[in-house]
Amino acid sequence: MPTGRYAPSPTGTFHIGNLRTAVAAWLFTRPDDSDLLLRWEDLDTTASAVHEAAQRADFERLGLRFDGLELRQTDRIEAYREVLADLSRRDLTYPCWCSRKDIRDAPAAPHGPPGSYPGTCRDLSRTEIADRERGGRPPATRLRTDHPHVTIVDRLHGEHSEIVDDFVLERFDGTPAYNLVVVVDDHVQGVGQVVRADDLLASTPRHAHLHHVLGQPEPEWIHVPLVHDANGDRLAKRDGSAGLALWLANGRTVESLLAQIGRSLGIALSDAADLGELAAGFDPTAVTTEPAVYDQATATLSLAD
Repeated sequence: MPTGRYAPSPTGTFHIGNLRTAVAAWLFTRPDDSDLLLRWEDLDTTASAVHEAAQRADFERLGLRFDGLELRQTDRIEAYREVLADLSRRDLTYPCWCSRKDIRDAPAAPHGPPGSYPGTCRDLSRTEIADRERGGRPPATRLRTDHPHVTIVDRLHGEHSEIVDDFVLERFDGTPAYNLVVVVDDHVQGVGQVVRADDLLASTPRHAHLHHVLGQPEPEWIHVPLVHDANGDRLAKRDGSAGLALWLANGRTVESLLAQIGRSLGIALSDAADLGELAAGFDPTAVTTEPAVYDQATATLSLAD
């Protein structure tokens, strides 16, 4: 029975897409009656207690309950640094002073995908490193890879392959990067099933590779489609108008939203439902890879045509 998790970043108000993904994460744990853990990914400087409280309130309104102890990334900085130190001892990291502009303007790495790191700082001499250190700008830390072609298997999308470049593990300001902390935390929490939005599918081979480097098993990957607005643009947390608070303020009910979320995940439902009804009708094989569309004008959530 693989343990699942939902890992929100408290950097804004949930939109309908965030809530749909949270419900999907819960539903995918139901067939095996597995635990669903909550992790606050709060390393971003815009994370706040106000946003976290608003997100908790949405969980309460939906009836979502989590199992076990919550994990908060700002409490785990030393744990991430220990992993970084271990990788450094194994000569699997190196400092990098490249800005985004430097990377964008540099010649592409041979056989690397567009936008991949070209390896500018990978093999600097001691003199070159000393010169950069004297410049006063702190470096980021990158994982040294052999640019493997990594294939992951996603329950919805099937096989997905990417060439894994030397990606960042720690940013210039000393903040552990998402690609590191998500792997470390999933392992520490015993997560065996990762349900999240499919905008992260392209990054998942990096996560799988780091799991292997750290001697950890990969979890099961399930990337559910994003929710777009009526114009075809993906919803974002800045779209507060597309959240649960406005939904309720306009006289609609939580049950009507859950019914629409359920139908967008392939569950045959009436116009109102609770989580129990969603769980009773949920068939993991009925979830498609088509994006959902939220039309705020008509307050409808449906699959794209």
